Amino acid sequence: MRELKLKYADKVSAIEDLTAKGVYQEIEEQLVFGNNIHGVVEIGVITLTDATFNKKGKELTPIVLAEGYHYDVLSSDQFTTFFTNEIIVNHPKHRFAE
Repeated sequence: MRELKLKYADKVSAIEDLTAKGVYQEIEEQLVFGNNIHGVVEIGVITLTDATFNKKGKELTPIVLAEGYHYDVLSSDQFTTFFTNEIIVNHPKHRFAE
């Protein structure tokens, strides 16, 4: 199995790319997994640091978000289609079960 961590500009471009590369297939207006795809997780926007507030609810420090919109894909295929948006993550927010 191969786990891919992918970063996109937004959800729309992610769905378009994942469909174009066969991760998703559109069948009867529904997205289903393509061949050899065992899991797709829409991570979305990742929070790096939560905002902090004082006792009165005033924001002390703002939320810090990672750049981009993220997906994880689990496949038994080695992806003959090259993903130029694959990222390496040191401390992932999500992992597929082994």
